[in-house]
Amino acid sequence: MTSADRFSYGPWHDGPDPLAPPVDLRDALDAIGRDVMDGRSPRSALEELLRRGTPNTSGLDELTRRLWQRRSQIQRRHNLDGTLQQVRELLDEALRAEKAKLFPDPDDDARFREAQLDALPSGTAAAVRELAEYDWRSDEARESYRKIQDLLGQELMESRFQGMKQALENVRPEDTERIRRMMADLNDLLLSHLRGEDTTEQFQDFMRQHGEFFPENPRNTEELVDALAQRAAAAQRMMNSMSEQQRSELAELMAGAFGDPRLVDQIASLDANLRALRPGEDWTGSARFRGNQPMGLGEGAQAMADLAEIDALAEQLAQSYPGARLEDIDVEALERQLDEDARVDARRLAELEKELREQGLLERAPDGSLRLSPKALRRLGQTALKDVVNAARRQGQRDARNAGAAGEPTGSTRPWQFGDTEPWDTSRTVRNAVLRTASTGSISLDVVDVEVVETEQRARAAVALCVDTSWSMVQDGRWVPMKRTALALHQLITTRFRTDALQLITFGRHARSVELAELVGLEGVWEQGTNLHHALLLAGRHLRRHSDAHPVVLVVTDGEPTAHLEPDGAAVFDYPPLDSTLRKTVAEVDALAKLGASVSVFMLGEDPSLARFVDLIARRSGGRVVNPDLDGLGAAVVGDYLRTRRPRS
Repeated sequence: MTSADRFSYGPWHDGPDPLAPPVDLRDALDAIGRDVMDGRSPRSALEELLRRGTPNTSGLDELTRRLWQRRSQIQRRHNLDGTLQQVRELLDEALRAEKAKLFPDPDDDARFREAQLDALPSGTAAAVRELAEYDWRSDEARESYRKIQDLLGQELMESRFQGMKQALENVRPEDTERIRRMMADLNDLLLSHLRGEDTTEQFQDFMRQHGEFFPENPRNTEELVDALAQRAAAAQRMMNSMSEQQRSELAELMAGAFGDPRLVDQIASLDANLRALRPGEDWTGSARFRGNQPMGLGEGAQAMADLAEIDALAEQLAQSYPGARLEDIDVEALERQLDEDARVDARRLAELEKELREQGLLERAPDGSLRLSPKALRRLGQTALKDVVNAARRQGQRDARNAGAAGEPTGSTRPWQFGDTEPWDTSRTVRNAVLRTASTGSISLDVVDVEVVETEQRARAAVALCVDTSWSMVQDGRWVPMKRTALALHQLITTRFRTDALQLITFGRHARSVELAELVGLEGVWEQGTNLHHALLLAGRHLRRHSDAHPVVLVVTDGEPTAHLEPDGAAVFDYPPLDSTLRKTVAEVDALAKLGASVSVFMLGEDPSLARFVDLIARRSGGRVVNPDLDGLGAAVVGDYLRTRRPRS
């Protein structure tokens, strides 16, 4: 086998995995729908889903928790004494080796040298400085002292240029000169850029000569400045995090980096240029390190850069800034700070959010808020109606899917069930038989193949569903069942009784007509008043617009009327109810009765005053009062709609 015939396999890293399963929008929408029904707005329901995650994907809260854990580990495990400790250890090695070399010599010079070494200052930096001109007798001691200079140079460069320490492990004099020349050229480039000059050619020439020092491979001066400024700011924050004594010692030691004081001057110029070019970087921050694992200057600068990256990622995961999208999350940075699983989870969440919008399940309302689309509402309505049907079955009521006998075809079919009298849909029945028996070679008809034509009564109804949205509905846990009821009724009418005209009306201090999406996304607010009078006024207006249809008025409430509408549009509230409020409400019931509408009231709770009032309404309008439990509210409303939409003979 030739080398061209060999293949290797590994994880997919170039964008989304093309073989990954598609995002499961069904489960996501169901989860959002449950939260919306529980009283959350669609926006907060989506945010909750993304925070919580899915069974197979960690949510934003879990990713954020892991980030803060990572941040805490960096600060709890490390301290910033690494470079000072290493210098002290190398200095002690040099002194031990030199004293061991001097001890056997009987001459006075050896004794003088011993005294000179014994009189060194206790401070590490001062001792290193005094030994700068010392003529070492021990080759081992001379090498240890040289290592101090090299270490300081490596740490100084690593604190400003990531990855430099490893590249300078075996530094030679010519390497030091090369670094000094690179620093001089870099500062010249930055000064030209700071003056506003076109540095395109200068940058290209600089990268040709010194590109080996920049593994980030910047494409232009701006990208180079960005990379350098972030690192330099991290190094400055590390210095800010040290004690005054540590900063003073390091500043004094760095003058001997690589044995060339000019390098420190170049670093100081670099920092000044970067501060001028990127004043928005965090040059004044600090952090507290309280662990027992020492870090050198390069490691400390990297730790500060990691902390800054973690803070930026946490802000991205919080999604609290205007226009936030999960696509903003830097998944490569997330993988650096956590692991590949975190990157995959963040990408899946971003795809989920994107697909929910692109598939038309979420849309922007005119006011800019997020709301469920008609497509999503249909899906939630199907679920709500299914729950209502199941509840009706448990209560022994007739299946709400039956749309009437000997009526007008709806255009749909359904499997035959025992007791059905609707005509067969012959073409679909035969098709089912063919598909079922195609593999056997002989076609036979079975009862499971039969589909019947779905019909609806020819009568058309104008339906007004008035739902109480006063604070007591929220407070007493009736908010969610009310929404589910409206969803189920809307789904039934729009799919089974398409010619019926449904109007949804909410009433608190005032009443208003709303669309289904607005009602589903409605959040409970503290508001006193149950203005049934205003709701019935709007219901009457709806019935008059559809005078050719059979009128149906359904009211869901948990309290007697405590507000009414004045001719000027003002709502008058009082508790206990004013006589004028009750009179106006009853008068509107009488007006509806003249239109042929009976008012069915679904009373929630056991308020005796409410019970007396709704009994009065039922008697005057020929309607009825139903006192369902919350689980049976939807079945009660849908069942009453099916009963009352048929014209009375």
